[in-house]
Amino acid sequence: MWKLAIALGFGLAGAAQAQIEKAVVAGGCFWCVESDFEKVAGVVDVVSGYTGGDSQNPTYKRHSGHYEAVEITFDNSVISYGELVAKFLRSVDVLDAGGQFCDRGDAYRTAIFVSGAGQKSAALAAVAEAEAALGQKIVTPVLEAKTFWIAEDYHQDYYKGTGIILTRNGPKKQSNAYAFYRESCGRDARVREVWGTEALSH
Repeated sequence: MWKLAIALGFGLAGAAQAQIEKAVVAGGCFWCVESDFEKVAGVVDVVSGYTGGDSQNPTYKRHSGHYEAVEITFDNSVISYGELVAKFLRSVDVLDAGGQFCDRGDAYRTAIFVSGAGQKSAALAAVAEAEAALGQKIVTPVLEAKTFWIAEDYHQDYYKGTGIILTRNGPKKQSNAYAFYRESCGRDARVREVWGTEALSH
């Protein structure tokens, strides 16, 4: 309903409009972060893309220097920016500086991209709280936001796809192939290993 209201420009007048905010985070494979956060109460939309680098118009085949990231649009009367960041930290391996799970390299590192002093303060507080909860140093940096470039259409809502794609185990429905990739990558198992009962359930 919220997505429809935003798309049509209805229902967001006055004070309600001021409640809509955006957060940009990088958590490894953007398909997985999108899947996790589209289920969070208060989240209006999640878009996969690239950010953090200097090149213009990056693509999936050419995004050196950029992180795979998502832009989360949310209603801050339902969930605050700080609460969203806290959930994000509990959805990734915050102890791994070399990528995430089976996806290795700079493009798959974790990061929180902040816009303005308010987001920066809230993000740093969420990181400090998460470090205290874990009793370990978190390697996820808080960085100043750069241009967020929306990824190709086929990456959006990838986990919901109904087409048939060829995998190492033969043809699979796209959503099933995604689920197989996620499980094989060990994403959820590792997040539970790091965070225990605090892990963001997927």
